[in-house]
Amino acid sequence: MEQSPDESVDALRRAVLRSWRDSPTRFTEDTHAEHDLRVGAYRDRVFVELAQNAADAAALAGAPGRLRVRVVDGELRVANTGAPLDRRGIAALASLRASGKPSGHQADGDAAPGVTVGRFGVGFAAVLAVTSEPRIVSRTGGVAFSEARTRQEWDADEVPVLRLPWALPADEPPVPDGFDTEVRLPMRAGAQAAQEYVAAVEREAADVLVMLPWLVEIDVEGRLWRRHDDGAEVVLTDPDGGRTRWLTQQGQGCTWAVPIGEDGRPRPLGEDVLHTPTPTDERLSLPARLLTTAVPMEPSRRRVLASADSPDVVRALRAAAEAYPGLVRALPAEHRLALVPRPHFPVSDVDGVLRDLVVERLADDDWLPSATSGLLPGRRARVLDVDAPHLVALLADVVPGLVAAPLCGRDAVRAAEVASARGIGIGELVEAVGGIERPPAWWRDLYTELLAVVDRAEVELDELGALPVPLADGRTWPGARGVLLVEAGDAALGTDLAALDIPGLHVAHPEAVHPLLRRLGAVEAGPAELLRAPAVVEAIARSVDDTMAGLDVTALVESVLTWVSAAGRAPGLGALALPTASGRRRADELVLPDSALLEVLHPDAVGDDDAPLDVLDAETARRWDREVLLACGVRDTFTVLGSEGPDAGPEPDDELSVPDLDLVADEAWPRAIRLLASQPDTWRVLTAPDHRLRDWLSAHALLAGRPPRHWRLPSATELAGLFDPVPDVGLPENLLALVGVRAELAVADTDPAHDAELLCARLADPQRTVSAGLVLRAHSALSAVPPDDVEPPDQVRTLAGTVCDADDAVVLDAPWLLAVWPADRLVAAADFADAPALADVLDLPLASDETDETDEITATVAADAGEGSFAAWSELPAIVEVADLLGIGVPAGGVVVHDELTVAGTPVPWWRDTSGDLHASDSPEGLARAFAWSANRWSDRVLVERLLDDPDPRAVLG
Repeated sequence: MEQSPDESVDALRRAVLRSWRDSPTRFTEDTHAEHDLRVGAYRDRVFVELAQNAADAAALAGAPGRLRVRVVDGELRVANTGAPLDRRGIAALASLRASGKPSGHQADGDAAPGVTVGRFGVGFAAVLAVTSEPRIVSRTGGVAFSEARTRQEWDADEVPVLRLPWALPADEPPVPDGFDTEVRLPMRAGAQAAQEYVAAVEREAADVLVMLPWLVEIDVEGRLWRRHDDGAEVVLTDPDGGRTRWLTQQGQGCTWAVPIGEDGRPRPLGEDVLHTPTPTDERLSLPARLLTTAVPMEPSRRRVLASADSPDVVRALRAAAEAYPGLVRALPAEHRLALVPRPHFPVSDVDGVLRDLVVERLADDDWLPSATSGLLPGRRARVLDVDAPHLVALLADVVPGLVAAPLCGRDAVRAAEVASARGIGIGELVEAVGGIERPPAWWRDLYTELLAVVDRAEVELDELGALPVPLADGRTWPGARGVLLVEAGDAALGTDLAALDIPGLHVAHPEAVHPLLRRLGAVEAGPAELLRAPAVVEAIARSVDDTMAGLDVTALVESVLTWVSAAGRAPGLGALALPTASGRRRADELVLPDSALLEVLHPDAVGDDDAPLDVLDAETARRWDREVLLACGVRDTFTVLGSEGPDAGPEPDDELSVPDLDLVADEAWPRAIRLLASQPDTWRVLTAPDHRLRDWLSAHALLAGRPPRHWRLPSATELAGLFDPVPDVGLPENLLALVGVRAELAVADTDPAHDAELLCARLADPQRTVSAGLVLRAHSALSAVPPDDVEPPDQVRTLAGTVCDADDAVVLDAPWLLAVWPADRLVAAADFADAPALADVLDLPLASDETDETDEITATVAADAGEGSFAAWSELPAIVEVADLLGIGVPAGGVVVHDELTVAGTPVPWWRDTSGDLHASDSPEGLARAFAWSANRWSDRVLVERLLDDPDPRAVLG
């Protein structure tokens, strides 16, 4: 006799209690198992698990299911349509281990072939996260679970809620109309928690409808989410009327899905999880969602059953990957690259295996549209790496395997490369079109497309350097550089150019002329462009050699001079072979017959074949305008060269130079300097702030037989003795200064070593009378020179005004040393701070280093030769009074005062010993110097001495 539902529930409960009594470990196992499910695998899956149960029920019933969520009296109630709860389902609920549906069952019309559905398996444990008293009410009965009632049956600190089933209360309300089963969950935290959970359900509703195809409607407190299948698309409608669409592709045991817009454009997913078909904890990073029941999963359905690379898992993932290209092909061709996985590190082991398998299928299956016809697998596809759809159409029959537009551009290449496709860059494109025959109009269309990508900065212009150009003679020339452009209707110019017979001169077909060719180095066939055409420049460059080889270059020379007449200066014209009395020479090696330059050059510099310059043929000079000849580099006066070379001419802020100055005759330098000053270009160089020309002239020009820097200006009398005034050479003083004649005491910045050696030689000349002040200033100037390149002098000028051998001299570096060193051995600068650097330049020792510091200060006080007495400066009334008059702060420390001060037997007014202590004789002179040094007012020492003699304010003011 079949048991009633209540009897079945009671029997199950008794069986469980008997198993606990018979095996105490079984109770512990059940408690731990439920605890693990509640806090681990199913801790946050209440709605998903209940929705899965509803989908399973719908699948068992063979009809699309509906699900309803309500909050009633603090209870969360989730009702669904479909197969009602039966005894097997009740047993499954109480088992914690099994589903109530036989494994392998599949309902007809299941959206995911191979899906195994179950009813109320271990996933129901998810409800324990929110309640401890769940009830399931169905049309065929129901069952309740209760933590409280279980504790009444079994005394323990923690009990498994879902192991002991109970019959429903007699007053349990029936299932709502239109539904077959309802799960009722009294919320632990009350009505507020139930409402918060309802909000969470609303956030999950749309995703649940996508992953559970047997559910077509979810009703949350009257707000409806609906699913509608439109072929391969799933359309979801939210309560506000908004619609979202998912494109799906079925495979063996799986379904792929990706959200799409109303226009069919996919919206690739970022990070997602594997769905089996409910969400798992296996993270995925593919653009589409995978729903599968073929992957072996742990009972919790959160993790794969074994490792991601186990045979069963790989087999299931491979089957899913084989279906992926079908999803891609279902998209419009222009959107297919959006579903290629983006390259990055896998987010899980499963993700790594699945990504590799998907990428492998995309590499081997046909899915990329060909620019000609059909589909291409990734391995045979070539994607143009610039965004130029029309360019793809032009190249469709040129590049094998080219992917159709609009799948082009760098983003498309990066995406397609993941599937083993190859990008084709502009360099390969240029190589591909090399040698092909196409009408000139086709080339012009090609140029138009390429110029557009250049202007968009997708391609560097240099990459198109070898782009072929169709020529007027029917040939194709590799590269536009040097090609001449002749607009249609101006073909006569091309014919005239061809008649010149200049090798390498190429003229583009008029129908192919395009702005891109100009950007690539092609030039208009006008005079200026002709002069810059590489073939013409080369012809000019070899014109002298051609003449020597016996070739006639007259036509070339006449044409070039004609073009210069119209266009002016151009690069390379200096090499043009112009006639002289004895033959032809480069234009930039020729001088006009009436040039003023001929008056200042050395006779050997002009004339024969070995001379650097020659004179232009007089007839040629008469026939052509002077400016034309000068533009070709023929000299009329001194010329100016810019940093770009002789043909560039001077430019503002350029680094300029004047050639041929080394050819000036020695006696002609005054005339040459006047010539330099008479021309604006050379005057600009002569007066330039960098002083390059002035410095060169100061060392190499000759005035009265000596370089300008060896002389001084007549007005520079402060240099008298060191430098002699320049003789009268017919130049004004401002020009003399510009060419380096000295106006002040200074060492030249451009050649400091040689200038320093000159200054040392003048100082060491015993025949010269140099004032003491000038010697001091000269030595200070020398101290600023880097010493490494200076050759030290053999003799030096001393403080006594005499000249002595360097071996006997020292450099004075402290004032107290004056008392113990003879003046005719001391070399001094205007400032003691300059002494160390001066010693380095002259290679002399410092006086302080040479003074015998072992000698003690010998001080005799009256007859008993006392050691002197220390007095602080602040304790010397006379010092304090002088400091006040001068506004000098009284320094710290003091001085040892002696009646008589001697050092090594020599009387001195003051001294600083090796320990830094100051000593002074008891005299105004000694005290003044010691105080001035201590107060860092050395320049006031004489005034201090005077005030110590007479501390009268009038001495300061008058």
